[in-house]
Amino acid sequence: MNNSQDRAALKQAVHDKMMSLEAAELASAIAHYEAFMAEAKLDDREVHDKDDIVGARENADLAAAFDHPVQAHHAKIDVIENMDFSLTDTVGPGALVCFGGRWFIVAVSTARFEVDGVTYMGISTQSPIYKAMAGLQAGDVFAFNGKDAEIQDVL
Repeated sequence: MNNSQDRAALKQAVHDKMMSLEAAELASAIAHYEAFMAEAKLDDREVHDKDDIVGARENADLAAAFDHPVQAHHAKIDVIENMDFSLTDTVGPGALVCFGGRWFIVAVSTARFEVDGVTYMGISTQSPIYKAMAGLQAGDVFAFNGKDAEIQDVL
């Protein structure tokens, strides 16, 4: 892929897909949180038995457990929205990087996802593999877990 317009369009498509996946994860986490919060509220009766109170408390605890994923997905979306995804030839935040025949996007950690039949995965700028290749360019070699890997492409 040599045309810079094609490379920019690909990078934008990967960015958009990653953003939509994080938005869906956030919506799911919020739905779980809200469902447990709704079940944690006692009704308007004046008297509640012990089972009502225990059930409400359990649902409140479950809702609290879902608050962390909500905050984590908000943070990931914030990073994606504020990161520079312009074309680059150096591995850094916002770069698409290919090594070992696999594509990665340096932004936030994600599950694998596909764009136009190619599989990508997001990696965090805090990840050890990113730290091993930060600042490198296509053709450079880095060591990770006792093995050398050559960077095949950077966008």
